[in-house]
Amino acid sequence: MPTFTAPDGTTLAYHVRGDGAPLICLPGGPMQDSTYLGDLGGLPAHRRLIMLDPRGTGHSAKPQDPATYRCDRMIGDVEALRHHLGLDRVDLLAHCAGASMAMSYATSHPARVAKLALITPSTKAVAIEPTGQARLRLARLRAHEPWFPTAFAALEAIVAGEVTAERVKAIDPFFYGRWDEETEVYQAAHDEHRNDEAAAQYTAEGAFDPEATRAALASFGAPVLVLAGEVDLNTPPSVAAELAGLFPDAEFVVQPGAGHFPWRDDSAWFVPTIATFLD
Repeated sequence: MPTFTAPDGTTLAYHVRGDGAPLICLPGGPMQDSTYLGDLGGLPAHRRLIMLDPRGTGHSAKPQDPATYRCDRMIGDVEALRHHLGLDRVDLLAHCAGASMAMSYATSHPARVAKLALITPSTKAVAIEPTGQARLRLARLRAHEPWFPTAFAALEAIVAGEVTAERVKAIDPFFYGRWDEETEVYQAAHDEHRNDEAAAQYTAEGAFDPEATRAALASFGAPVLVLAGEVDLNTPPSVAAELAGLFPDAEFVVQPGAGHFPWRDDSAWFVPTIATFLD
């Protein structure tokens, strides 16, 4: 397992898949290791994936100071990985909460980013949040699904502020374009690969400065791809479109029928879309 050293001395690990030009991949969660990304639907046929296990997850060591799990304090980890790989500029792909780290890195080291692909990205770093009613409208598109009545009732309660662990679990199907036995197994494995202590710190006070980030993104010159899933309850297409509008050179695409993990829903659509953007 290849490793490198973060600025604070923490040993971090990454996984390599495929050949060709490197593509650094930042997982979401927040603070899950890169296992759930798999091979991103077959993307190693086009690029060499450098899949980071964030500090305290997977094969990466836990830091001495848990405060370094905060998103903005991990920017140095990405820069250390770039330096370790001997790259002058990097292509970055980030999923979900990993997009917050990617955008923070891009605004801090804009000259080091060649291309930036944000996949069903979290938008917390720029203070864009979907309303509960927007999520309910999107969820109603799934009314024909057999699991819908139970999941929708749980979602309505959550939107009303009645959040329980059982209800959060019940809405899992809304995050996938298809919900079957294989997907249930995939979802169940998530908890085994997330550092809950680190996740709690990731968005701690001070992690984001939305006004400064928006200003920096407005002058970010590298090409950006923002990919939304058509039925993604976490980052609805309207929210992802608003994020794309913050960049001067962004391509916004919506993957038909996809949820929050689009490479699983239709790899034949996802992979060529990403590969074409990165070419």
